[in-house]
Amino acid sequence: MRLSHNMIFKNNLNSILNSQQEVNKSMQQVNTQKRVLTASDDPSAMARSLLYSDKIQTNEQYTKNLTMLKSRLDTQEGVLDNIKDSLTRSIELTVNAGNGSLTAPDKAALSEELESIQTAVLELMNSKTEDGRYIFSGYQDNTKTYDYDSTNKRYTYAGDQGQHKIKVAEGVEIKSSDNGYDVFESVEQRLNVASNTATVGAGGITSADVYVKEQGPFDIFHKANYNPDPTAPANANQYQLQLNGATAPASYQLVQVATGTVMGSGSYTENNITVAGMEFSFSGSAAPTDTITFDLAAPKKDNVLNTLENLINAVQDPNLSDKDYRQQLADAMTGLENAKNRVSQIQSGLGGRMNTATRITEANIDLDINNKIARADLIELDMAEAITELTKHETQLQASQATYGRLSNLSLLDFIR
Repeated sequence: MRLSHNMIFKNNLNSILNSQQEVNKSMQQVNTQKRVLTASDDPSAMARSLLYSDKIQTNEQYTKNLTMLKSRLDTQEGVLDNIKDSLTRSIELTVNAGNGSLTAPDKAALSEELESIQTAVLELMNSKTEDGRYIFSGYQDNTKTYDYDSTNKRYTYAGDQGQHKIKVAEGVEIKSSDNGYDVFESVEQRLNVASNTATVGAGGITSADVYVKEQGPFDIFHKANYNPDPTAPANANQYQLQLNGATAPASYQLVQVATGTVMGSGSYTENNITVAGMEFSFSGSAAPTDTITFDLAAPKKDNVLNTLENLINAVQDPNLSDKDYRQQLADAMTGLENAKNRVSQIQSGLGGRMNTATRITEANIDLDINNKIARADLIELDMAEAITELTKHETQLQASQATYGRLSNLSLLDFIR
């Protein structure tokens, strides 16, 4: 085979260029610490590594979401803690308000502290997140949660029943807030009669009133007998105390008007009768067929701001009778206790969500590590092997360059003597 001068130069040049490319590639692999630099190096590994990269990026977003979730749950937890502390103090003041020895200045001081508590609770219920959105307004988080309606003289909820959720893992969403309707508006109030002034029938009784004196027995009676059906007869929740004052001793029967069912009976010696937790007081002398008629009030729910408002008004009103004042205190005590219990229930739910978020955070960390290891196995570099390859290619390049220098100086004249 004939070797031309040009062929020798060309082969040596190609060898040098190829060696330089190998050295450059090895150096780039060492610098980037990646085995696969382009898709053409290993199409299958590159495709799978991109899938792992997508999972890693998604996981990073979940981590950011979890950080936001924990921050908002911590904020809500702090707000609810402060509200519960305020309610605890207001319950103590309500108990104190029942002290019969309180003077007018004492009640004024008590009322002033209750007003301060109400203001503080209102501010807490209108708390905002770090980005200026109202925590308890549901989806209407740009709307102030609670405000005072001067026309109806009540505090009203302006949000909705929506609940924000944050996605923290594939197929997993956790509530980041609770709406005010569930937390504050769903507080059950004290069960009661519709009116403390009862209706008397034609007879010897001229007037009568009925007050709930023992809440426990009355609650049992109310829950067992109240008819919530809107299509029920008008007198479905109407009851009569039927008196017979002609016998000795005088007797009574508690009768459900709509059905005539006797709910209780007994005898009495004074113009006071206690039955099913209710105390009936009347004026006059009962004839053989006298009746005292009253209605059970429908169960209702209200927010604690209105409960505090009614309590403050009662403490400030010097014209309330002792019975009415005691009823107002009983209403407030039940409303405040139930509001406090409701806050505790919401806090329990918050704790569960925070625990779930912590577990998901740990699971996401483990998943992230596994994804990075899998991606590294596909495209990242074994440094010892890479340095060995780089050294080998550098040696080849040096050899090619040395060979090129020696061959380029060859001439037949050097062999002619």
